[in-house]
Amino acid sequence: MFSLFQRSDTNSIHVSEIDDILQDINLIDIREPYECAHGSIQGSKNIPLGHLMSNPEKYLDKNKKFYIMCQSGGRSSGAVAALIKSGYNVVNVKGGMGSYNGKNRK
Repeated sequence: MFSLFQRSDTNSIHVSEIDDILQDINLIDIREPYECAHGSIQGSKNIPLGHLMSNPEKYLDKNKKFYIMCQSGGRSSGAVAALIKSGYNVVNVKGGMGSYNGKNRK
């Protein structure tokens, strides 16, 4: 009954690990443009959550892996769960931009 509230960490990393792999990944920032205006991670692509979820095939290739981030990891966690159910290879970036202290801030 409570399985709905359980979260799996098998498809997630913490944002503090992102700098080590940034050159090798497809990073998508699902925050709204006004949020990204306050900073994001270099190399990330901004695709607002509503756009991504309404038409994922426009933005994602099921044959590639994508890392999904938001401000804190909540929105990205829900998006990742739904996208995995639709057959996409996605990873949640826990902590999100709000916890990012790396060297690749833009």
